[in-house]
Amino acid sequence: MSYGEFAYIYDELMRDVDYEQWISFVKRKATQFNKMKSLRVLDIGCGTGEIAIRLAQEGFEVVGIDLSEDMLAVANHKAMEAGVKVEFYQQNMTEISGFEPFDLILIFCDSLNYLGTEEEVQKTFENAFKLLKEDGLFLFDVHSVYKMDSIFMDGPFVSVDDGVSYIWNCFSGELPHSVEHELSFFVKNEHNEDYTRFEEFHEQRTFPIETYQNWLEKAGFNVQDITGDFINSVQETSERILFTIKK
Repeated sequence: MSYGEFAYIYDELMRDVDYEQWISFVKRKATQFNKMKSLRVLDIGCGTGEIAIRLAQEGFEVVGIDLSEDMLAVANHKAMEAGVKVEFYQQNMTEISGFEPFDLILIFCDSLNYLGTEEEVQKTFENAFKLLKEDGLFLFDVHSVYKMDSIFMDGPFVSVDDGVSYIWNCFSGELPHSVEHELSFFVKNEHNEDYTRFEEFHEQRTFPIETYQNWLEKAGFNVQDITGDFINSVQETSERILFTIKK
């Protein structure tokens, strides 16, 4: 999928996200598995580069890939402004190629949920396995089944702000544990009081934890840890499931 115009307001909409929580998660896992001296990282689905840039500022050597050319344009500009080196490439996570092995591979902020088929998820896991060094770590998160089937159905969600406002409607998708997101954005023009409206349509799908585990083990990985919402154990109402995987 491509984010189109959404890429240029993405950071404004995500300004309340605690990105430091993600960075702390990476550093904690890297320390736990003695990977702090191995700093080569691949950030898959890097979006506008917020996590990749922060990791580069921490001393990691980072490569970011994303399917959206617009997202990558924003990411490149932000990296230049931050004065850090991050290599960004436009690639599909199911077809990654052309890289030397990495010590850490990340797929964060539910990017994996944009894959709509079982085959695409399995192919991505196989790619991650090939791209990791021996004993390398693969960290990723997904929306829980509970969030897909319950939380998203509590919409619509509305945000009103001086610069960017939106109406976000969610509908059950055709496939199990899938959601269709219909978003209407109203972006204030810089030079007058008018607003520009544009629409975005996104689809996401998740799978039960046991299904992800089976696919990971089939790809050759060892599942080290599974947590919910950055805490120690998965709860029935956990919304985000985080996986720590070792090659």
